[in-house]
Amino acid sequence: MTQKWDIVIVGGGLAGYVAANYLTKANLSILLVEKGKNIGGRARTNKVNQQYLNLGPHALYKKGKAKSILKELGISLSGKSPKLGGILIENNIEYAAPFSPLELFTTILLNGKERMEWIAVLLKVMSINPENLAEQTFQQWVMHVGNSEKVRSLLYILGRLATYCHAPEMVSAKVIVSNMKNAMGGVLYLDGGWQTIIDQLHNKAIILGVQVQSHTLVKQIDPAQQDQFKLTLSNDEEIHAKYVICTTGPHELNEMLNEKVNPYQNSFFTQITAVRGATLDLALTQLPNPRRLFAMGITDPLYYSVHSNYARLSDDTKSTVLHVFKYHHPDDQIDRTSIKYELEQFLDRLQPGWQKYVITRRFIPNITVNQRLPQIGDEHKLQRSKTEIPGLYIAGDWASPNSILADGAVSSGKQAAEEIILNEKEKNSANYQRRLPTF
Repeated sequence: MTQKWDIVIVGGGLAGYVAANYLTKANLSILLVEKGKNIGGRARTNKVNQQYLNLGPHALYKKGKAKSILKELGISLSGKSPKLGGILIENNIEYAAPFSPLELFTTILLNGKERMEWIAVLLKVMSINPENLAEQTFQQWVMHVGNSEKVRSLLYILGRLATYCHAPEMVSAKVIVSNMKNAMGGVLYLDGGWQTIIDQLHNKAIILGVQVQSHTLVKQIDPAQQDQFKLTLSNDEEIHAKYVICTTGPHELNEMLNEKVNPYQNSFFTQITAVRGATLDLALTQLPNPRRLFAMGITDPLYYSVHSNYARLSDDTKSTVLHVFKYHHPDDQIDRTSIKYELEQFLDRLQPGWQKYVITRRFIPNITVNQRLPQIGDEHKLQRSKTEIPGLYIAGDWASPNSILADGAVSSGKQAAEEIILNEKEKNSANYQRRLPTF
């Protein structure tokens, strides 16, 4: 059986659902297909033993693009902001993290001169225009603005915290610093996890007439004749569409298009590297040390945070949900056993005896956090959602020229939808002009 639609959206994550919601304004038939059993992509939240576990640590920038766009769509966001502070660890020594005014002036991590330098650098981050950093790597920028090793280390920590990227010598300073500025504006941990965003977007889309098919894997996308795409599914059924928005990763898109895509874009898609990490997600009946809510390694790329102090992440609200995370470098060799041991050892240090209180736990050794490690020059190849193939658009955390993570996914979903709506208006206007009588 062949289905015919005006628009097919491939992928049921944040980007796909945001695009679907905006497109409902255009009076077009819309089908969203999701390959998995459940919708949400990496914004899914799993409910296990009455505990809500996001896929690794998730936080929403209060000053980011995603929050404002979701608000525009009428999505309610319930949750609180974590307090600044916590500890940093190096060589088994703990230091107060100088991220709040009190710790900034009391931590023994910094001497007097380094303290003043750190204050000056933080002020610089808040005032700088990231556009001016487009031709620098994050490492180059850090070496330029930081004189002491301690201050440079703190900048690398903030960079990891804000973006999950652990390759300062490769990543664009513009993107990292832009995200650091957003992070310094505060974040939200969401009640019920990120699934609450997906569920609201899904329900609104359904009410507005969007059709959703899960368990639907697109095998191939062919630009067919007469402004129609042919999408071949894994069961060999076909879907025809006037427009396609693909929200998969770049490598998946490349495989679906095969040789049909422009060679230049094809090579860019294949060169894109993902941002990855390892996560240990846990729910405990209690914390052995309830005052320890946040920690990061200084030289070790490790993160620990208790999210349930600021968001409702269990049905009874009495348990504790936390995440321990390792930021992977693109060149890292992933050894499941050693990474698991490393994360558990980090948690042992912070919460000795935690094993006695486990309700549920999940370890993922190599999870994709963002589909694109943001590098210098990427923005020139991602200026528009439209690809070289007319009618084919891209969206996702990797597809935005200047944003990554949720901001990239949500803003690119909106952009793809707006470009299609504009294209339809121009076509309709041209058709109307042609029908006008000439005198």
